[in-house]
Amino acid sequence: MAIIPQLELFSWEDIEPLGDLERLRLVLEHLPDEALMAHLEKSRGHGRDDYPVRAMWNSMLAGIVFQHPSIESLRRELSRNGQLRSICGLRAVPSAAAYTRFLRSLMEHGSWIESMFDELVKALSEELPEFGRRLAMDSKAIASWASRPSKEKKEDGRRDLDAAYGVKTYRGTREDGSTWEKVVRWFGYKLHLVVDAQHELPVAYTVTKGSRSDVKEGHVLLDELEKRHPEMLKKAEVLTADRGYDDSKLLSRCWDEYGIKPVIDTRRLWKDGEQTRLLPGHTNVVYDERGAVYCYCPETGARQQMSNGGFEKDRGTLKKVCPAKAYGITCQGREQCPVAGGVRVPLAVDRRIFTPIARESYKWAKEYRYRTAVERVNSRLDVSFGFERHTVRGLRKMRIRCGLALCVMLAMALGRVREKQQERMRSLVRSVS
Repeated sequence: MAIIPQLELFSWEDIEPLGDLERLRLVLEHLPDEALMAHLEKSRGHGRDDYPVRAMWNSMLAGIVFQHPSIESLRRELSRNGQLRSICGLRAVPSAAAYTRFLRSLMEHGSWIESMFDELVKALSEELPEFGRRLAMDSKAIASWASRPSKEKKEDGRRDLDAAYGVKTYRGTREDGSTWEKVVRWFGYKLHLVVDAQHELPVAYTVTKGSRSDVKEGHVLLDELEKRHPEMLKKAEVLTADRGYDDSKLLSRCWDEYGIKPVIDTRRLWKDGEQTRLLPGHTNVVYDERGAVYCYCPETGARQQMSNGGFEKDRGTLKKVCPAKAYGITCQGREQCPVAGGVRVPLAVDRRIFTPIARESYKWAKEYRYRTAVERVNSRLDVSFGFERHTVRGLRKMRIRCGLALCVMLAMALGRVREKQQERMRSLVRSVS
């Protein structure tokens, strides 16, 4: 059959009914990549232009959108899919060497990808008034394509000299009261994320070796937000995280510097079977490591948990109400009890345990459920962006790969919002009608 080469680029009207290509259209239309493209074209100068910068870039984005685990997988798709080549602006399928050179060029311009991410976050903040009010923080384990450290320390482009072993331990309690523990080990990296918990979209990220502490990188993420999106820190009301971020300095910083209420689970750090501690300034009031406050009846010695009375911002104290008054229970020593009128617990007693939202309150439990938003983002990165089966080795390449995936995620969401499809904002696949 006679094949007539297509000498002009596509029009979007031609691909609107093509199903999954809609996702790529959203990314190409709404990703703020013009500055990067102009810079890369200027860097190329007057050299050979067999594969234009913009076409190579579009095809790289297509590889992410269509979940290709490797460049070779993408090249096979381009080879058999003429419509995809047209959308990307390619006349022929680029060689593997061309992609290697292009990826090397991208790694030299990693800050430009970070700038694109920041622009997308800012654009979504303008489109969505609630964007950034509830934040969630977590880290994600990403195994390197290399299975173990190499004995050879000379870089050759194949071995991974940056990855490190990481360990995550998960603990919990079953319904019958027994405890369980799960230990996950990997050789590779960590993607540290802060996401908007309501819309389940990333707002800040860093990529480190797998051995990096979550708590230490939590401070770095706050630094990044303060530097790149200070307006978001002013807007944020709550930050949720699991017990891996249980740190008095991080908790104090959230509230003292930014006015953000931290909702972070506690680790069990008290030793030697210590269950409670005496509340300073009182003789019959104790608290436990979960932040619950108890009073003892001066007549019978019976212990009761005190009720929550709210947070006094100007005093920096949590109000605790007498259980006899709050619940109507009988207390024989109520008349002579020194805390019958309630107590005020200063956050300063223990900044790790006492937070603006009382840990044992219903509100704390409700806010903590938003933490699962970051887990769903991590799951999408695995399933829809190919991090379960990738071929990436090296920290710089992993940073580029993570940055591109997060930019694509935000660009899709921004496109949905601008095209009045907000209900499909988190959808990474085409809906079946």
